[in-house]
Amino acid sequence: MNSPLDVTAYLQTLGRAARAASRTTARASTREKNAALQAVHDALAAAQAEVMAANARDVEAGRANGLDAAMLDRLTINEKTFAGMLEGLRQVMDLADPVGAITDLVYRPSGIQVGKMRVPLGVIGIIYESRPNVTLEAAALCLKSGNATILRGGSEAIHSNQAIAACIQAGLEKAGMPREAVQVVATTDRAAVSALITMPEFVDVIVPRGGKGLIERISTEARVPVIYHLDGNCHVFIEREADLAKAVPVALNAKTHRYGVCNAMESLLLDAPVAEAALKALAPLYREKGVELRGCEKTRAFLPDAVAATEADWSEEYLAPVLAIKVVDGLDEAIAHINRYGSHHTDSILTENVTKARRFLNEVDSSSVMVNASTRFADGFEYGLGAEIGISTNKIHARGPVGLEGLTSQKWVVLGDGHIRQ
Repeated sequence: MNSPLDVTAYLQTLGRAARAASRTTARASTREKNAALQAVHDALAAAQAEVMAANARDVEAGRANGLDAAMLDRLTINEKTFAGMLEGLRQVMDLADPVGAITDLVYRPSGIQVGKMRVPLGVIGIIYESRPNVTLEAAALCLKSGNATILRGGSEAIHSNQAIAACIQAGLEKAGMPREAVQVVATTDRAAVSALITMPEFVDVIVPRGGKGLIERISTEARVPVIYHLDGNCHVFIEREADLAKAVPVALNAKTHRYGVCNAMESLLLDAPVAEAALKALAPLYREKGVELRGCEKTRAFLPDAVAATEADWSEEYLAPVLAIKVVDGLDEAIAHINRYGSHHTDSILTENVTKARRFLNEVDSSSVMVNASTRFADGFEYGLGAEIGISTNKIHARGPVGLEGLTSQKWVVLGDGHIRQ
């Protein structure tokens, strides 16, 4: 593949195979799909040493190439990560199969019954960076929802992705399902992305997971519908009626549980009456964790050593131990700030006032809105969806963590008994 034309031809070959395989996956029974997932689980468990050795090669190369700490964290498969991958497969097997479910079935005055049936989307192209576990998660969810998938991981995870893909295809073959139901793009050429997102004849939807630059490029250039979020500028708002005994651990967890993830808190909003007390409790904890604090003028009145925040900080997704802090005057200003600067991903209010909590839920325009909980819960696994395909901030089709149902569509079905229109 020495030219864009070679890469395009290669992707079209994958696309044709995926389209053919999608017809098999679409009609597969729940039992058949679960048997395939179990076979993939067994193949992956047996190849743990090989997968982790391949990942070690990627991590070593990543360090040599100067990948930052957040990227290396997403790239690494450790024992816990591997166990989580296997558990994610088991969870997907246990989930109800949405395909074929008929809902809202009603009789019309003509005597016909009209309802909606869940159906697979078809072929899903997934473009992602760093996280090799996405290869398995995406494959499992696409297969269980009756879809075929073409996976294009980042060059930094090429050995990990190929090792995982070998396990997936071995499992599919053992279960009697087409290997082409899950295909991992073998080239790291950037032209593969351009080809994948401009093949509507073979690909029905694109799901990008990665940095803002990648997602902006895909959303601009794609000729295929895209399910995406650009970034994760998530907020926690400690409201004046918050219980600080609850609020402090939540605000600490939201920022420091993991830094390089899209549901980590990047901006902390403090209601003016509790700002001093909250900062007195939180600042030492953040400093102990090595978090750089960037504050507004009112914040710096309480924390003189905080870095002065700029306008850009209110919109920033740091993916790093950096936190923007702003003191606001009440719920209205907090909601206005979040809706202006936020990324519509995940935002949380900490308060004991139910009325204010309900207003926050109603008025904050984000895919996940929380009360008295860490933003780190914005995750398909935590929501009971099993492994997620990604987080969507779109308002059409799927929003928030995208699980099995988000990978299906609906078609109208009509049941009659010789009925004719009068």
